[in-house]
Amino acid sequence: MADTELNINARNCDTPVNEIYLQAKQLDIGYRNEVVVRDISFTLRQGEAIALIGTNGSGKSTLLKTIVGILGSMGGELSVFGMPPGNNHRRIAYLGQFHASGFVLPLRAIDLVAMGRYPLHGLWRRMGEKDDEIVMAAMKTMGIESLANASLRSLSGGQQQRVYLAQVLAHQADLLIMDEPTTGLDAGGRELYLNAINDELCRGASVIMATHDIQEEAALCHQVMLLAHRVVAIGPPHKVMTPEALLETFGVVVAGENRLHVLECKHGHDDNERQGLNRKRQP
Repeated sequence: MADTELNINARNCDTPVNEIYLQAKQLDIGYRNEVVVRDISFTLRQGEAIALIGTNGSGKSTLLKTIVGILGSMGGELSVFGMPPGNNHRRIAYLGQFHASGFVLPLRAIDLVAMGRYPLHGLWRRMGEKDDEIVMAAMKTMGIESLANASLRSLSGGQQQRVYLAQVLAHQADLLIMDEPTTGLDAGGRELYLNAINDELCRGASVIMATHDIQEEAALCHQVMLLAHRVVAIGPPHKVMTPEALLETFGVVVAGENRLHVLECKHGHDDNERQGLNRKRQP
């Protein structure tokens, strides 16, 4: 199968790449004594982005949760800002797949976005005028400033996802960790998201994201990691995202003009992963 060229453009900014923000060496990840992916090694520096690409249950979410500190590692080494995971919450913004808070509490959209400032001030410390400006700027970036006083429950799924993305932006974190950040977004929302992440990278933040997408997110990233219960490949997108590697990752690849389309083959591990994590959280 011949290689198909991907339309991947480099970011246009002058951010220096210096400090190592994230480093894994022969890392094993999993939960409930079950290893999901073994021998993960990579380095993420200031101003860089890496996309984790694979099917449901391939290990993407497990890796992100291990980096955040929700799950413990099962072997190897992992450091975040030079320390074990679970520290430096002030410097990390995390967007998971499931958002319970907005449905347990009667929150307005602006209330949820403002939560992005809490790691910097604490839950009970009053925010200042500068914080209010940052919150509103984040909402404008995601095109939801007109929804500021709307109940989160009244918003569509795509609008809610924009709110959660605005919360991540409001944190102004050094490291953004996002699990399927474009879920539910329409074309306009995706464009706003991609522009926002490009701006975050240009200001010196680093990004690690899990995604099914093999085009837009990869266009922002210095590295791509293909996962299928193991590391299929890792490296620059134009070297890693070949039809052969994607076939090994997803099962089926359809080559089209200037694009690659993936028909995903289901892996049964995703439900087991979620159920296992839920059981672990139960007392």
